Amino acid sequence: MSSTRKFNESPNHFMVLDAVARGMKKIDSISKVTKLSKDEVELIVNDLIAQKILIKNVKKGFFGNKKIELDIADTGMKILNTKKQELSEKSERLQQLYQTGDKSQVQSFMDSNRMWIPMMLFSGIMNMMFFASMMSFMGMAMNPAESAVTEGQVDQNTAGTEDTTATADNSDTGASEMDTTSGGDAGFEGFDGGGFGDF
Repeated sequence: MSSTRKFNESPNHFMVLDAVARGMKKIDSISKVTKLSKDEVELIVNDLIAQKILIKNVKKGFFGNKKIELDIADTGMKILNTKKQELSEKSERLQQLYQTGDKSQVQSFMDSNRMWIPMMLFSGIMNMMFFASMMSFMGMAMNPAESAVTEGQVDQNTAGTEDTTATADNSDTGASEMDTTSGGDAGFEGFDGGGFGDF
């Protein structure tokens, strides 16, 4: 019971659970999209497997190697959906407070719910643009967890659609990370300096 309570109070557990629900089946890919360390993801995964929230499937790979893949149990899906609903209501409440322009109420909300912001951003419950403008309005800086999730959003979106095959995890690592570091600017740099300035 205490471990379930701890799980309900751990945004990182829900981020890992959400990543698996979206088709991330390996520790590496979960770590990549959540921006959590592989060690932390491994601990969380083991915890979720022990609670029967995640299912561990051992499959045979090439040359007889064992391949471990993760799936979300029905219980895990119910818990995740319940938490997402709760966080969605919180996000709506924050937007209402922001629209009133009352900084003290927004500050109070942030103080009591800030630990859940990375999960809200990661799962798409809270809009990145809204969050950025609200932080600017409040004169607040993002904490490392929020920054990691926001910076990794491009990577997460591409990985979420590609990760249904086992090979996508490994072959796309370099390309996705390159996308993340350059943001979307690489294409525009070539466009801006690609001859138009010479005319």
